[in-house]
Amino acid sequence: MVIMRPLAVLRHDLPASLVVFLVAVPLSLGIALASGAPVAAGLVAAVVGGVVAGALGGSALQVSGPAAGLTVVMAETIQTFGWAVTCAITVAAGVLQILLGLSRIARAALAISPAIVHGMLAGIGVTIVLGQLHVILGGKAQSSALENIAELPGQIVAHHDSAAVIGLLTIALLLLWPKLPAAVRKVPGPLAAIATATLVSVLAGMTLPRVELPGDLLNVHLVPQLPGSWGGFALAVVTIALIAGVESLLSAVAVDRLHTGPRANLDRELVGQGAANMVSGALGGLPVTGVIVRSSTNVAAGAKTRASAVLHGVWVLVFVVLLAGLIQNIPLAALAGLLVHVGAKLVNPEHLRTVLKHGDLPVYLVTLGGVVVVDLLTGVLAGIGLALVLMLRRTLWSGIHVESEGESRRVVVEGVLTFLSVPRLSKVLGAVPAGVPVRLELVVDYLDHAAFESLTTWQQAHERAGGTVDVDEVGHPWFGEGKAGRPTRSRLAASRAVPRWLAPWSEWQAVEGIPAQQTRRGATEFHRRAAPLLRDTLSGLADGQRPRTLFITCGDSRIVPNLITTSGPGDLFTIRNIGNLVPPGQADPSMNASIEYAVGVLGVEEIVVCGHSGCGAMAALAEGPPPGPLAVWLRHAEPSAHRTGSATLDGSVPDAAGDRLALHNVLQQLEHLREYPSVAAAESGGKLQLTAMYFAVGTAQVYLFDPAEHTFRPAGATVVVPGA
Repeated sequence: MVIMRPLAVLRHDLPASLVVFLVAVPLSLGIALASGAPVAAGLVAAVVGGVVAGALGGSALQVSGPAAGLTVVMAETIQTFGWAVTCAITVAAGVLQILLGLSRIARAALAISPAIVHGMLAGIGVTIVLGQLHVILGGKAQSSALENIAELPGQIVAHHDSAAVIGLLTIALLLLWPKLPAAVRKVPGPLAAIATATLVSVLAGMTLPRVELPGDLLNVHLVPQLPGSWGGFALAVVTIALIAGVESLLSAVAVDRLHTGPRANLDRELVGQGAANMVSGALGGLPVTGVIVRSSTNVAAGAKTRASAVLHGVWVLVFVVLLAGLIQNIPLAALAGLLVHVGAKLVNPEHLRTVLKHGDLPVYLVTLGGVVVVDLLTGVLAGIGLALVLMLRRTLWSGIHVESEGESRRVVVEGVLTFLSVPRLSKVLGAVPAGVPVRLELVVDYLDHAAFESLTTWQQAHERAGGTVDVDEVGHPWFGEGKAGRPTRSRLAASRAVPRWLAPWSEWQAVEGIPAQQTRRGATEFHRRAAPLLRDTLSGLADGQRPRTLFITCGDSRIVPNLITTSGPGDLFTIRNIGNLVPPGQADPSMNASIEYAVGVLGVEEIVVCGHSGCGAMAALAEGPPPGPLAVWLRHAEPSAHRTGSATLDGSVPDAAGDRLALHNVLQQLEHLREYPSVAAAESGGKLQLTAMYFAVGTAQVYLFDPAEHTFRPAGATVVVPGA
């Protein structure tokens, strides 16, 4: 049921429907011409697409009608079955679309690769251009794209009559129209081009093939006729239903990106398209799809509801009935020029760049080539087949290479290592000289039994020949668990493995048994894996640092500032000491110099003081430190101990006395910071923010102080206010 608000219809939808109607009429005529169908079939599809699909569909602003994307398959279908049976195919395709929509599988169509869709449209565009160029040049389109290509040179050099003048004039106007003033461009370009070309041909008295319409368009008969052969009929039904359905759904998704109104219900949209195809086929019309050209025009013209699409269909009907004589003056060469322009726009360079960027150019080209050389269905199936092959290859891909490091060899295996990669793996490993030390680095997401056996067999053979093999697994220990006889974990569990750059040495170096070389081994790991990823970032920081935050925290080995703040090189100017202390009264020259440099020279915008749970310095302060340098340093924390006894924090705080002291200590250090003149001046001027942070080591939870509530809250649940 269509609910229309009268005021919105009059203000927005009525004007928009008139604009879309002006675009739809010439396009519908041209598409019927390119399909080899009766010209009236395009107008019937435009009327039905607007009224039926507009009222029943799931996309409020999508406009439906005959589409250029189906011209190739419709031309083949009409040539094979004849027009009456083709109408029956359209009806049956509509029934199939309704069943698919009721099955709620419409979204499955979105699984088709965009490269296939873009390649299909480009192939259709090339086919349309190759065929309609013959019409422009005064000839006749051939039955296939290859025949059109073969005949085109002779057609170009042949004698050209007035048809070529009209066709080229139409194309020139369409190319020129977007460059004209906005006031002129209020008239749609296709309408202006067709009207101008028609007027010129009439005033010049040109004798040209023109549009032919039935004598009585209102005398509608049921056209469909059942076929003699059901096999080809069924294949044609499925082909038209799927292509029209996918094109409509993709168009609906594209239209959703153009407006902020209700999103499309794709299942309902497919049902609406099916109903429109049943009606269109029964009345002798072309198949109906959602059309992005008309839909985008509808949105740009200010439409707000589905009333615009419905009214556009009504205007097409009124125009055809009352002004059929005008339509019959339109030269076929002008419609051919319009189609050449539309077909060329289907080969979108932006789509090609996007496909190339995502590595799907082969899929695009195979689909395009299949549509042009064979037919649309073959091209789409070829594209789907290649996309599946490439997906399988990417899923099962493994990178295997060997690097020489002096007398030793480093073998790196990345990706997924399965039986499909065993031949290449064996070839690479077989080229490793016997007796040399080998470091086998496995950076694999999955390792199957065949690959495990291949690696194990080679390792044993290499070690028997006097060589050594050190296996280094980054991520899940597939190989190690296999050698231990334990079943490998699921891939989901493997995906939860902690990366080396986040895990401590003890977790990834323990298997090597060389704790004395942890720093050296870690530096080597950075050089091999992290440095290539960070080189571009660090090269941009080579001329100097520009941190935005001064981060003051404890020297505790469990606190990793960049980890808990998700920051990287150049983000934090970090000061670490025992207990994250800021000595009051600028008593410590080193701390004083660091703060003055960060605020005065680097111009940081924030200072964070971060305490943590289980702090040894706070525990020593609470218990009384033994005499010595530690006791001397912890005197700077005595104001924190006094604060703990006299001040309270709202909400829950850790139970341990040391942790309560750590919380108060963070707040006390902020007070000490405000005693520094440069800090006080920057904060009062609104140029600096002071933040209190607390890290619970056991739960990996960061807390931030909320001054309004006077309590620490988990990060993300509080707003830190300047001056906390």
